[in-house]
Amino acid sequence: MPFIDKLLHWAKTSGSRPAVIVGAQHLDYTSLLATVETTARLAASAPASGTGQIAIIDEPAGVNLSAQFCAAVRQHKTAMVVDASWPLELRRQLTATAQSWDMTQDPIDPPFLLGLSSGTSGLPKAFTRSAASWRESFIRSTEHFGLTPATVTLAPGPMAASMNLYALGESIFAGGTFIALPEFGPDTALAAVSAHDVNRLVLVPTVLELLARRGVATGQLAPGITSIVCAGSALTGATAALAQQWAPNAVIHQYYGAAELGFVSATTLEPATSPHDSDGVGRAFPGVQLSIRDGQGRQVPNGELGSVCVKSPYVCSGYAWGEDGLAFAELGTGGWYTVHDQGSLDQHGVLHLAGRASDMILCSGANVYPHAVEQALRRSCKSKTEPDIIVAGLPDPVRGHLVIAAFRPAAPDLGWHPDDITADAVARLRTSSAVLPASHRPSHYYELAELPLTGSGKISRAVLVQWIVEGDPRVQRRR
Repeated sequence: MPFIDKLLHWAKTSGSRPAVIVGAQHLDYTSLLATVETTARLAASAPASGTGQIAIIDEPAGVNLSAQFCAAVRQHKTAMVVDASWPLELRRQLTATAQSWDMTQDPIDPPFLLGLSSGTSGLPKAFTRSAASWRESFIRSTEHFGLTPATVTLAPGPMAASMNLYALGESIFAGGTFIALPEFGPDTALAAVSAHDVNRLVLVPTVLELLARRGVATGQLAPGITSIVCAGSALTGATAALAQQWAPNAVIHQYYGAAELGFVSATTLEPATSPHDSDGVGRAFPGVQLSIRDGQGRQVPNGELGSVCVKSPYVCSGYAWGEDGLAFAELGTGGWYTVHDQGSLDQHGVLHLAGRASDMILCSGANVYPHAVEQALRRSCKSKTEPDIIVAGLPDPVRGHLVIAAFRPAAPDLGWHPDDITADAVARLRTSSAVLPASHRPSHYYELAELPLTGSGKISRAVLVQWIVEGDPRVQRRR
C-alpha cells in the first residue's frame, strides 16, 4: 500500500509526533493508527453492497476524513473521497454510480483509489489509480520537495481535492505533520501558520495570493515558511513576488500536472530570485519522460505545437466512468498518455504550454489558445497596478466565438481612485493586445469583482462565461 507501512513505522518510532491537525482536532501518529485500525474493524463488520471493495468517504474536513481514507487503504479497498461541500444530490449520484461500478469489478485486486476529476458541470469523471502509482510518486516527490519528519505542511484547500489528498498521504509517508482547515479563510490560514509553526504550504496560486496579500497587509509575515508548492494554474510573476515579500525564506516550487497524469514538469524559484511571467513550466519531473505529439501520435520537432504526452509510473489506470475522449487518453502506441494539453518543448527540454485543447477558442476560423493570449497580455501590461487577466471564448453566432478578456484590478496605489484604476487597466490591456495577431485580440473587456473559481480554488473560464451569459453582477463589461 502507498503509505500504510510508513504509518506503522512512524507510530512505532515517533508515536507522539502530530500527524494530522484540522482546526481544534488533532491526532498524533499513535492515535491516528489506533483510529485507523478501529475504523477498519467497524467497516469490515458492516454489511456490504456490490463486491464490498468500495469505500465511499463523504465527510467534512476533519481528522475523521483522514482516518477513514487511511482505513480504506489499510483494508486494500478502493477509496473514493467526496467533497462534502458539493450538493447533496450530486453526492448521492456519485455514491450510486460508484456502487454500480463496484459490482462490475474483480474483488481480488481492486484499485486503491477512485479519483474524481473536476469538470465544468455534471457528474465528475472518475479515474482509477494503482497503489504503485502513488507510492512511486511519494518516493520522488518527498525527495524533490525536501520533506522530512520535521516538515509541517498546511494545505488550506478542500481536503477532498486530489492535490490535498495527495499531500496528506505524502506527509504521512515522510513522517511529517499535515494541517488542513475546517473552512477556508485567509485569517484562519494565517492563524494556523503561526499556531503550528508551518514551514510548508501546498496550494493553488489564487489561494497563495490571498494569503500573501492578507499577510503583508496585516504585518503577519511568514519567515518560517521555507517551501511553497503551487499547482493547478499558472503562477504569475506578480503573485510570486508578493509571496516572496510575505515568506522571504521560501523556495517556491511550481509543478504542472493533472489528476490523471500525476506530476509532469516542475520549476523552482529560490528566495531573493526575481520572478517573471513565462509560459515555460519547467523540465520533466523526476521519473517522467516528456514528448510532444501530433494527432496521429507522432513526435514533433522542438518548438512545434502538439499534445503534451508523458510516460511515467505516476499515470492513472484509466476511467471508471465519464470517458468522453476529451481528456485522458493514450496517444498512438508506446505508452504515451495525454490530457490533450497543447504545448511545445524548447531546445533545453523546457515545456511551454499553450493551453488545453478543450479551452481552444475557434474565432472566425482561427485557433486561439486563451493561455497564450493571457501570457502575451501579462508580458506587455506591466505597472504597479497590474490586474489579474482571464481570457475566454464567448459564443457568437457570426464568428463562432469572441475572444474576451476579464480583469480584476489590483489594489489601487495611493492617490488613485478605483475608477481610474479600471480605466487604466482597460487602456493598458487594449494597448498590450497590439502585440497579438488581430484574430487573437480581445473584442470585449470585463471587470471582475472576484475571480471565477472552482470549488477547489482553480480559475475557471467556464464559470466566467457562465457569469457573462447570465448577467452575474460579479462581472461587468467595461468596453
